[in-house]
Amino acid sequence: MKLAVQLYTLRNDYSNGEEFLKILEKVKEIGFEGVEFAGYAGLEPEVIKAKLDELGLTAVGCHMGLEDYEGEKLEKSVELGKALGMKYMGIGGAPHSTKEEIDRIVNVFSEANERGKEDGMKFYYHNHTEEFENEIDGKLVMDRIADGAYLEIDTYWSFAGGADNYKYITEHKDDIVLLHIKDGIDRHPKALGEGDNDLLSVFKAAKETGIEWLVLENDDPQPTGVEDITRSMAYFKANL
Repeated sequence: MKLAVQLYTLRNDYSNGEEFLKILEKVKEIGFEGVEFAGYAGLEPEVIKAKLDELGLTAVGCHMGLEDYEGEKLEKSVELGKALGMKYMGIGGAPHSTKEEIDRIVNVFSEANERGKEDGMKFYYHNHTEEFENEIDGKLVMDRIADGAYLEIDTYWSFAGGADNYKYITEHKDDIVLLHIKDGIDRHPKALGEGDNDLLSVFKAAKETGIEWLVLENDDPQPTGVEDITRSMAYFKANL
């Protein structure tokens, strides 16, 4: 397994494109092999890809909006993904409280994943707690979304939503392309090892199912993103 970081974790550690490129250097220095994007700091994809290549980092995926994979915008998003060398592209969530909203997610992802076959690209959905707490028509919301989307399981939000992560990951291995590794207490994210998520069972499931990338994320890093992911990397090295 390889380790990446969702750059949303580091959003407060840079304020412009130049600083963003410096953050990529720091990510590599800390020991990560890949990044998942949540914005591009106003930089052209060619500039970012050149920096990734220089550092030996992989663009593992991204979080964009559901509308970015819908209709005419899909082709533009595919071109962006190809320019950055991604084989996975995703979203960080979308409205999913009604059958109509879930149907939209499923339809958008079904079309995107059909298109993605041409370029070996898969499109994924990232969960929060509600997808594991609620059902639509007698089916878990997350399972319903999987009718059209590949999944990126955020293993803290799934845990907080009542899921058995080991069971869910192993039983849905064919749907899952990435795992978000996250810790927390009472739905407040923490650095790895500082919360109550059963991360060792997540690592066990990831190894057994052959997950290629584990993606670190902290929605509320303390005191800075860089310091937070440094502590989490120490946890990875001690426990993975």
